[in-house]
Amino acid sequence: MKKILTVVALIIFIAALLYFFRYFKGKGAKNVGFDEIETDNIPAQINEVLPNYRVKEKALVCRINDEIFVVVTRGEKNSAGYDVGIKKITLDTADGQKVLTVYAEYTDPKPGDVTAQILTYPFIVVKTDLTELPDKVVLEKEYTH
Repeated sequence: MKKILTVVALIIFIAALLYFFRYFKGKGAKNVGFDEIETDNIPAQINEVLPNYRVKEKALVCRINDEIFVVVTRGEKNSAGYDVGIKKITLDTADGQKVLTVYAEYTDPKPGDVTAQILTYPFIVVKTDLTELPDKVVLEKEYTH
């Protein structure tokens, strides 16, 4: 019985530790301001390279003229009803590197929804208030319906 209690206590401790690190990750990070760019106003340089990345699920950062843009792609989807948004962007320093974390919200169609059966490539482009490119980009995803 004591072994079972010890194992349960150890599992609870590990779960609490994981929650603690996940919860406090990015607490010292600085929020980065951003504005969504409408599809018609996306810079030509981004439109040119977007087809190379639209089938992947990732976050990209690029500098165009003295402005820093973030692009989040959702990958290829077999139907309509998928979307992507950005909840927040943070900038932190880890191991001497500037790390940009993009918190994306992925919306999926609700189970049972009738959607058009077409290939879609959801993405979003935002202009940030950054002045320098980060050394590393991390994409954190949250799924909703």
